[in-house]
Amino acid sequence: MRLAIPALALAIAVSASAYAKDPKEIVIGTSAGPYADQVKLGIKPILEKQGYKVRLIEFNDYIQPNFALAEGALDANVFQHIVYLTKFSADHKLALTDLVTVPTAPIAIYSRKHKALAEVKAGTTVALPNDPTNQARALVMLDQLGWIKLREKFDPVRASERDIAANIRQIKLLPLEAAQLPRALDDADYAFINGNYALASRLKLTDALAKEKVSANYVNRVAVRTADKDEPFARDIAAAYRSREFLAVTNKYFAGYAKTDYQLVLEGTAPAKQASLP
Repeated sequence: MRLAIPALALAIAVSASAYAKDPKEIVIGTSAGPYADQVKLGIKPILEKQGYKVRLIEFNDYIQPNFALAEGALDANVFQHIVYLTKFSADHKLALTDLVTVPTAPIAIYSRKHKALAEVKAGTTVALPNDPTNQARALVMLDQLGWIKLREKFDPVRASERDIAANIRQIKLLPLEAAQLPRALDDADYAFINGNYALASRLKLTDALAKEKVSANYVNRVAVRTADKDEPFARDIAAAYRSREFLAVTNKYFAGYAKTDYQLVLEGTAPAKQASLP
């Protein structure tokens, strides 16, 4: 499927590409919300101390940042997990590579109409992401909640509505683009919302009625063009995310996020053997 990039976003991306040519200027793309805030509050100051000029471009979907990166309009992006990056890159024949993991806000279920999950009943509407990887996460949570039953030996990374063996609570699923899910709270009974979009919409992680336990598959990552993975700027971005300085920023501003393995090692809360980097 061909995906068109809106003219304004394309113009921004093309403008950004002019800045990406200077080796001391780094253009980073991200989705609006917490991952942009991580760059602004933590990564940008670290890199600027090293003499870089950092420009941040925020996108409102999960499509444009990878195309902009592949086309050279960005030097790096940060918004996606490895499952999405791998599938998107393969589907569109893009030479993109993950560089380093980042603290990740979990996908969670929210409601403005109900105070508890126990209020579910036949006909309850549940909005969830329509992209395959994030929809799988929501379906796995619904199975764990006992609202649906997925077939035996389902693949938790690729689960889809076709894998639903039984709709135990007789709920109605409403697949929507991830960015639209916060708005769906006005109409749907419940909505699964990715952490970045929840926080960008001023929802708190503590507002969620249930949160996933973030697996390694869904920890978000910085991505770069494959050819740039060993470039000095890429190594410096990775080092910034692994630093004690950024760990302090994470603790101060991003409580409740799933920390990376190397952050847990820095804190002394994980064995050193878990510190292997992607």
